[in-house]
Amino acid sequence: MRIDVVTIFPDYLAPLDLSLIGKARADGLVTIGVHDLRDVTTDRHRTVDDTPSGGGAGMVMRADVWGQALDPLLADGGTLAIPTPSGAPLTQRAVEKLAASGGPLVIACGRYEGIDARVAEHYASRDDVTVMEFSLGDYVLNGGEVAALALTEGVVRLLPGVVGNPDSLEEESHAGDGTLEYPVYTRPETWRGLEIPAVLTSGDHGAAAAWRREQSLARTAARRPDILHSLDVDALDPADRRTLASLGYVVPSGAGSPVPVTVRDATPADGDAVAALAALTFPLACPPGTSQEDIDSFVDTHLTPRAMAEHAERATSVLRVAWVGEAAVGYTLSLLPTTVDEPPYAADVAACVTARPAAELSKVYVLPEYMGSGLASLLIADAGRAVRAARVEGEPVAALWLGTNGGNKRAQKAYRRSGFTRAGRRTFRVGETTHSDVVMVLDLTREGV
Repeated sequence: MRIDVVTIFPDYLAPLDLSLIGKARADGLVTIGVHDLRDVTTDRHRTVDDTPSGGGAGMVMRADVWGQALDPLLADGGTLAIPTPSGAPLTQRAVEKLAASGGPLVIACGRYEGIDARVAEHYASRDDVTVMEFSLGDYVLNGGEVAALALTEGVVRLLPGVVGNPDSLEEESHAGDGTLEYPVYTRPETWRGLEIPAVLTSGDHGAAAAWRREQSLARTAARRPDILHSLDVDALDPADRRTLASLGYVVPSGAGSPVPVTVRDATPADGDAVAALAALTFPLACPPGTSQEDIDSFVDTHLTPRAMAEHAERATSVLRVAWVGEAAVGYTLSLLPTTVDEPPYAADVAACVTARPAAELSKVYVLPEYMGSGLASLLIADAGRAVRAARVEGEPVAALWLGTNGGNKRAQKAYRRSGFTRAGRRTFRVGETTHSDVVMVLDLTREGV
């Protein structure tokens, strides 16, 4: 590949002889030419600029001088890259595209107030030239040389043979799916009281890979949430979706990118929205064989706007709702005992859930389009934290239990991921039909829950 840089300060580009870029030049993997713009001037002062048309501060670099310098370098076409604060942000995707093109790449380093706009306009009109006006970020430098160094290194390091281990190019920030790289560590294992995360020294390579992926997504969400909008959602596996949900982003069915989600306590004013959500989602979780009449009766009795508003006000109810924008998309309802020693209301549950006080995770529902998005896992974890923070007669809640359909293996797996374990079974009625559930319990006295 050939790269040419045109500048009025050729010595600024001397670092291109150093490190991997210098070695790549010496090995013939890339040819880099640095050209002094003043060499094409014809006056004795070697003038490259003039005053701005229409007035204004500073000086503008002349189009005729740039044309003389660029014409021979772009005689066979190529890409003309112009660093400018008004350009599009330089991205890894753009760098990858340039490296894959094979060149030639010509970088025009402006100074002063910039290069006469007709230079970019002229070369953009040619079918064999692509003009790329780019910026390193939302700040201003004295000239384009720093950006030229950055672009050159970014492109050259992607060329075959330049980096010794090509796998390292796939695991760094902005590579692959574009997310930021996970934190890295090396010996010593303890430094100034800080430890390397245990998972990285465990010898479990699968667990280490999963941790790194979680950290990569967490860093991206915290530092560059804009990158999440460009993720290929079809490439996100269930673990990715759960991680994103824990970070406040979910991917509903049909969405092109993750969307922010918030979870908060319900207020009485949310009664209508939560009741509508409950009416939509309750039938989806009913055991097979439940009649429509029984479903309608339960909804009309227990899931009304008034009932939800009362739960929002009641001290023994913990009603948490997930929102995407102004839309309620999921909720949990946990019921606290009124006294420390009060057992669960059903004898078969009280027999297998012995910790006191014990709260019931009565409902965990999400809209159909949010199933598989990680939202349910987020809500389950959130419910655990909310109940753990609650008090019954001044005492912390010791256990959170729930009943789930014995045939719903997917739900049971989700609860186990959240720390629930199987404790026994219970029977209950919906209308005239008796059903049997698996009882699962979360130990809230355990650290990390």
